[in-house]
Amino acid sequence: MAKFLSVVVSVYNEEASLKEFYAETKKQLTGLPGSWDHEILFVNDGSQDGSFSILRELAGQDPHVKLIHFSRNFGHEAAMIAGIDYAQGDGIICMDADLQHPPECIPQIVGRFDEGYEVISMVRTRNQTAGFVKNIASAAFYRLINWMSEVQFEPNASDFFAVSREAADVLRKDYREKVRFLRGYVQSIGFQRTVIPYEARARFAGESKYSLKSLFRLSVNTILCFSDLPLKLGIYSGCVVALFGVIVMIYTISTWARSGTPSGYATIVVLLSFMFAMLFVIVGIIGEYIAILFAELKDRPVYIVRSTENMPEYKKHISDRSGAEIPPQNPEQK
Repeated sequence: MAKFLSVVVSVYNEEASLKEFYAETKKQLTGLPGSWDHEILFVNDGSQDGSFSILRELAGQDPHVKLIHFSRNFGHEAAMIAGIDYAQGDGIICMDADLQHPPECIPQIVGRFDEGYEVISMVRTRNQTAGFVKNIASAAFYRLINWMSEVQFEPNASDFFAVSREAADVLRKDYREKVRFLRGYVQSIGFQRTVIPYEARARFAGESKYSLKSLFRLSVNTILCFSDLPLKLGIYSGCVVALFGVIVMIYTISTWARSGTPSGYATIVVLLSFMFAMLFVIVGIIGEYIAILFAELKDRPVYIVRSTENMPEYKKHISDRSGAEIPPQNPEQK
């Protein structure tokens, strides 16, 4: 029985690497066992360079190349979920166009699909472009989120992953948050899961689209999405402040007993500063959770598709909160 593989590729200002990525990926896909057909689904996330023109050229040359063009930049996470929404494959591989995710891993992933695995996490063993600070920060982040969350994440798991049609259906229908961490959802949905280690290449061209500020924001959103422990910080800080209060009370009484009325100005200032700082931190955390709730209540689209290439006019047979039209999962359906 023939199977169908979808390779979903997020693209944002990658004109320098697209043709090389296509050539390497196509080579791997044409070398797959005869039971696997394929499509390469590029999601153009509002690129400002010549990426769209190159993608249209590739789509004109190869009917296996499909293109989704966003109305503006919605972000990497939105591009990946859009690709999953529109992918038709029995297996779906998500990867980036900068060639840091090696296309030569595709046959190995397909082999795991053939073995019956439904969720495949690609875990970096080495990243040639990440500096010392990013590597340390990444390790610290995974230790922190695994301590705070009930879900245990694979350290160094990346946005390079693969899911079966059944696992993708769960992401299409049930995981439609506006603030999301897709690689975390992939690791938390269950199914038959395995891990494939890989060594990340150096970027073929260009620079990373994730600044330290973006990575910090992503880390904060991840913690808020997968843990309610920060909301409980008020209880824990209240206990700490109460303990400090008891200690200061004992110190004040003992000082009064030894030398009369103690001078408490410095102590009062330090305690008030500490308590107000703790209070503002707690209010800020509550504000972050409220901001996420506000984004969900507004219920705006996760992404807006402006145009497509080499894709049939799909009937709107599944409606979800993102406003996306999810295509039939049999490639022969129209």
